[in-house]
Amino acid sequence: MINVLYVAMGGAIGAVFRYLISILAISLFGSGFPFGTLIVNVLGSFMMGLIYALGQVSEVSPEIKAMIGVGLLGALTTFSTFSNETLLLIQSAQWIKAFLNIALNLSLCIFMVYLGQQLVFSRI
Repeated sequence: MINVLYVAMGGAIGAVFRYLISILAISLFGSGFPFGTLIVNVLGSFMMGLIYALGQVSEVSPEIKAMIGVGLLGALTTFSTFSNETLLLIQSAQWIKAFLNIALNLSLCIFMVYLGQQLVFSRI
């Protein structure tokens, strides 16, 4: 039951970060492309790589893994928003933006998980 509280705490933090990052992205780049979702997905992927690798090379408590991996990153990143924004781009015939959104989210997020892991594993 204690893990549920840790997930809830992490989720609250992740949700607030997601909201703030999305607002910042709109103020910096405008609302013509879903940069906020891209940024949180890339950042969250990097953090997932870090927490996974740290868990492999050191003792990270199950509570911390739950708080960060499930709570914070689960609330920070959002595949459902990515999917909805991509569908909206497709429905409005913005094919290039839709393709870019898919390609950038997938390629950058997979790379960032790799990069997060490598930062930890290279220090061993």
